[in-house]
Amino acid sequence: MKRTIRTTVLSVGALIAALGLPAGPAQAGTTAPRVDLRVLLVSDGGPATDAIAAELDTAGTPFTKVDLTRADRPTIDAGFLSDTVDGRPRAKYQAVVLPNDNPFAAGSAEMAALTAYEQTYAIPQVDAYTYARPEAGLQYPVYGGYSGSIDGVQAQVTAAGRAGAFGYLDGAVPFEDNSPTVGESYAYLSTPAAGADFTPYVQAPIPGTSQQGSLVGEYRHDGRRELVVTFVYNQYQQQFRLLARGIVEWMTGGVHLGASRNYFAVHVDDVFAADDRWDTQLNCTPGDVDCVNGAGTPSPIRMTPADVDHATAWQSAHHFTLDLVYNGAGSVDQRADNDGVDQFADRVIADRNQFRWVNHTYTHAFLGCEQNTTVVPWTCQTGVGGGTKWVSRTAIDDEIATNRAWGQAAGLPLQNDELVTGEHSGLKILPQQPADNPNLAPALADNGIGWLASDNSRDPQQRRVGPATTVSRYPMNVFYNAGRTTEQVDEYNWLYTSRAQGGSGICEDNPATSTCLPAPLNTSTGYGDYIVPLETRIALGHVLSGDPKPHFIHQSNLAEDRIAYPVLDGVLDGYDALFADDTPLVNLRMKDIGGELQRRAAWKSAVDAGQVTAYRIGDTVTVQAPDGVAATATLPTGTTLGGTAFGSAYAGASSGWTAASGTTRTFTLPSSALSPAARAARTAQRATTPAPDAKVPAGVTEQVPYVPDN
Repeated sequence: MKRTIRTTVLSVGALIAALGLPAGPAQAGTTAPRVDLRVLLVSDGGPATDAIAAELDTAGTPFTKVDLTRADRPTIDAGFLSDTVDGRPRAKYQAVVLPNDNPFAAGSAEMAALTAYEQTYAIPQVDAYTYARPEAGLQYPVYGGYSGSIDGVQAQVTAAGRAGAFGYLDGAVPFEDNSPTVGESYAYLSTPAAGADFTPYVQAPIPGTSQQGSLVGEYRHDGRRELVVTFVYNQYQQQFRLLARGIVEWMTGGVHLGASRNYFAVHVDDVFAADDRWDTQLNCTPGDVDCVNGAGTPSPIRMTPADVDHATAWQSAHHFTLDLVYNGAGSVDQRADNDGVDQFADRVIADRNQFRWVNHTYTHAFLGCEQNTTVVPWTCQTGVGGGTKWVSRTAIDDEIATNRAWGQAAGLPLQNDELVTGEHSGLKILPQQPADNPNLAPALADNGIGWLASDNSRDPQQRRVGPATTVSRYPMNVFYNAGRTTEQVDEYNWLYTSRAQGGSGICEDNPATSTCLPAPLNTSTGYGDYIVPLETRIALGHVLSGDPKPHFIHQSNLAEDRIAYPVLDGVLDGYDALFADDTPLVNLRMKDIGGELQRRAAWKSAVDAGQVTAYRIGDTVTVQAPDGVAATATLPTGTTLGGTAFGSAYAGASSGWTAASGTTRTFTLPSSALSPAARAARTAQRATTPAPDAKVPAGVTEQVPYVPDN
């Protein structure tokens, strides 16, 4: 029977005395402690702590990792955790992440030091993946709970979770089930132990019962707070990606360096041009370099006015803007072949302000080396001395400038410093062209290009090319040469089946980068049943990881069967079903994405070099970073910086970047933001009498929680 707990409003000092907590400075009420904005992450090398580390790293939240598997690791003791700075007690970490509720041996001095530290400074602890047991506030699973796979289970955020750190979610937390033969998620589902002050935040049905079991919940005991997670995960799984923000917000109290938002942008390449079509008999694309000696007859795919109408209506329905990446020569050729008529161009130019526009060069010419296309794969031509023959600076200049002039004449709303070259050419392409065209950088300078697209599959890291900075784009596996679903599936089968099954065998020859299908897809149903779900999951995974890089498709995918829309619908509709209205997708144009990536890189470099210091004293947060480096933070709504509201609203908080000037930024938190001392008082006030020591039931072994081998 659950105990009835009576609490009385007491002073902080009285609560400390009543609970027997260490009489540290945090509770003394005389000097507010300094709490550094840094997380202590204690790892056992498992996937759960690695996943939390990846989330902190991506968001730009500083953390110190202690690897328990290393003999040379530091000892966690009082001096490692706290000290005094300028006469003020300092907590060196605002939160503690452990691999489970107690990863140390019985009677460990290190666990005792952590316990005292958490009690003294009101520091929360995350148990990254732990067994359900009374020591973690839960019943053993053998008592009406469950231990096993939860692949495909639909978990739910509770009312308490939505009112707290997980309020950015709409409610559902679906667990992946990507393979019928591989176990992906193992969990312990259980209910709170008798007498435990435990609040579930995410729970799922316990099989065979009408009860819900906790997967994520808060356990308050002995003047401490623990976030107890009882399912295993890695950093790539959707269920973790959905909950990662809440885990960080819970442990930091919504006051931390770094910020996380969910981004999605889609570039539609080759607008105004016509894309060559895959030939299902020749297994190549007539008109392209992969069909040797001009084999086959080109059958180009090009958008129509009806496709424009569909695109504008789709955008309006989804509150989303596409980036049209255009080649002006495509319209010039169309008019030349049709007595000056180009109905598609007329329609899309009339609706030009419904889209964003990016220069894709005038003719989509290859701007790297001069190609020898008489062989497959193509090679770079060489001169008399054996050196590579490069497309000239003048030719590159003409492609960029002529397309810009054409777009301006058509009234397209351009950003003149953005460029996507045809096939990302001019940049290195392995194995044929291992270096950038040396004429590319000066041509970019000639034309004032500041942001240059690259292909994330071969050039993922942001880098400088002359005056420009690259913006990597994710290629969607919706093929440029497919206007019909049957063409997409036929080419997919050619690329991803073995020679014995009628495929190209490319997947057999490149097992490190490609996986063969067990059997060819049905050309009638394979697109909707297999390709769309897979591409949706991949793209949504990028979104949920906080990656702002854009994705790209081609205008052919918005024509004929309009095969891109099922994937885009899957991403946008799937996202809307998972997230609350205050956590929208952020849809940026290319230069803004590039700026975000650039700021992140500078911030990460400063954090990794130990050049960033941040701490909280009461309602003031001070951040010190190198001059010229913008700082990023997530803080409660109402926070000010220099008397001005900081950041912008997202996921129930204010987040963003500071200006890059100056070395010290001082934030003032709103009065509603609880200080560590106030949280200590609230924790103590809610504390309960500890549950009696529970005996391990028969058949239950105390051990490290089970981790599936996947």
